[in-house]
Amino acid sequence: MLLDECTRDGSLDWHGKPAVKSKTGGWKSGMLLLVNEGLATLAFTGVEVNMVLFSKSVLRQSNAEAANMFSTWMGSVYLFSLLGAFISDSYLGRYLTCVIFQVILTVGLVALSLTTQAFMLKTKGCGRIGEVCDAHSPIETAIFYISIYLIALGNGGAEPALATFGADQFDEEDPEEKQAKTTFLSYFYVALNLGSLISETILVYIETMGEYVLAFWISSLCGFMALMAVVSGSFRYRHFKPSGNPISRFSQVIVASVRKIKLQLPSNGDGLYEDYSRDDSGTRRIYHTNDFRFFDRASIMTPDDSDNPHPWRICTVTQVEEVKCVLRLLPIWLCTILSSVVFIQMISLFVEQGAAMNRKISNFHIPPASMTVFDIISTSAFIICYDRLILPLYVKITKKKPNLPTELQRMGIGLAIATAAIITAGVVEHHRLKYASEGPKETSSLSIFWQTPQYVLVGIAEAFTYVAQWEFFADQVPDKLKSIGLGLSMCSSAMGSYTSSVILSVVMKITSKNGKPGWVPANLNDGHLDRFFFLCAALTALNLVFFVSCAKRYKNIVVERRDEAREMD
Repeated sequence: MLLDECTRDGSLDWHGKPAVKSKTGGWKSGMLLLVNEGLATLAFTGVEVNMVLFSKSVLRQSNAEAANMFSTWMGSVYLFSLLGAFISDSYLGRYLTCVIFQVILTVGLVALSLTTQAFMLKTKGCGRIGEVCDAHSPIETAIFYISIYLIALGNGGAEPALATFGADQFDEEDPEEKQAKTTFLSYFYVALNLGSLISETILVYIETMGEYVLAFWISSLCGFMALMAVVSGSFRYRHFKPSGNPISRFSQVIVASVRKIKLQLPSNGDGLYEDYSRDDSGTRRIYHTNDFRFFDRASIMTPDDSDNPHPWRICTVTQVEEVKCVLRLLPIWLCTILSSVVFIQMISLFVEQGAAMNRKISNFHIPPASMTVFDIISTSAFIICYDRLILPLYVKITKKKPNLPTELQRMGIGLAIATAAIITAGVVEHHRLKYASEGPKETSSLSIFWQTPQYVLVGIAEAFTYVAQWEFFADQVPDKLKSIGLGLSMCSSAMGSYTSSVILSVVMKITSKNGKPGWVPANLNDGHLDRFFFLCAALTALNLVFFVSCAKRYKNIVVERRDEAREMD
């Protein structure tokens, strides 16, 4: 077999041999994984979209109990993404991680469907809005919780491995496939949004009518179809070998650096130890950088290391640079946490704001949560149009090739648009309060469609921020930590959710002193949700300033090319 017929990124086929371009990977494999993501998201969102309503009407929980249960459950989903990423990069590889966790997802969906059908909806018609079911035994409730946490584990664990596995199907050493890899991550987010769109329009209506059994079985079927989609391409995928536990690799660098703390550092990294033998895992060596120089001591070769090299005494430059890469990423990651607060507001406070507005069209009342459709449509449409319409139109008008913004620049643009979205929400709320006296006691005569601009702006901000964030973390982490990089990116949503709760709790504690209702009371007409939105906008703007400062100082990872590695070998 000619070397030119194989991929140059070190990927392997099903049999562990160098992957042949014409027979593996590419869009044929990528499309299967996009279908898998869309179906898996539809299945998960079908459970997630009305979990609060289910908890209140079926489990007989209070508003506070249902909200707390939902927040804990969703936080667990994102934290499980780190677990799946760790297992993927360290032990199982991305394909097996995807399959195993999606099996768990399907088992959880089937268990929830059976549980709901067998004993959760005992009373006929219960589960609808305003209808409460009979109480359940502790065993029945425990089975329900086991089911939904299996769903959380399956969905969260598979997500970062699936996104990284899809990116693995494109050879980044090939210019055409490298561009296709970037496009894949954009379409991956579109597939996620389209799955959510179907759940939040069709399944949410079915569940609102109390037909949870039907909705959950539809989710189970979609989960099974998603599993079949990923398994059907097993012999065509490109793979990378797992690279072992990164925690031990990081610890070795720290321990070796401390042991050699008295040694003098060489200038510009001269003479530091590197292993130039071929790496069977397909990973590339990382070039030395001068920041965080303390850790360079771990690569200083001493006479004892020459006679008896030990991983806890001597580390390669690449191993040291892996630690530096993670440290450089931390400030950027912290900025993504606060930026996630904006998108959390859309799920929670935007919906509460919509519930206090005029939702009536003829005899139909618009569910306030259904306004997220504008977010999903704007996100997906912008991602698709950006490469196919916006950039070509720019070239046609300016007669020159555009200087495409980097991932960090796109994230900054997204943060600026997110700030505008929150300000827009605050302006709408300010006007809603003016019209509140014209409607019923707890609603306003201002139409819910006034929320459309803020949802559209949030959608465009997502298109800039999240896609660029995924591309950035996938590109800037070492080869051995690709899934963990995406896991960190996804985990920032969980941290953003917790941060949002803390901010809201602090604001309510301060503003509700002396018997005042506070900014976000049960009846929004008695509060000042607009002020809370403006506060969030101010915090997001400050976060943008901090992000720009960090982005200017950030140094990109520099790795060797595969052809350089082959010449060295």
